[in-house]
Amino acid sequence: MTHRIGSRRRKTRYMLTRSVRDKGKVPLSKFFATFVEGDKVNLKTNSNIAFGQFFRRFYGMTGTITGKMKGTCYEVKINDMNKAKILFVHPIHMTKG
Repeated sequence: MTHRIGSRRRKTRYMLTRSVRDKGKVPLSKFFATFVEGDKVNLKTNSNIAFGQFFRRFYGMTGTITGKMKGTCYEVKINDMNKAKILFVHPIHMTKG
């Protein structure tokens, strides 16, 4: 088997870059966004905030909120190649959709 070299953020040069208008401070309304169980959300990483990020493979996917974690993150259920997976994502990396 091959041995992967590098971290989770390797090969993300264009995926995690932010446009000039988006750089800088993060809007507080997105940071403190609230979701209820059953909401559909789109996953898009905000590279300014490191905590609560999901793995890059799930970038652009749509999932459903299944619960709220102990802290600020939410539990999101997605289908990855017909297999259900659960991610723990911070609200800054999600938009309602």
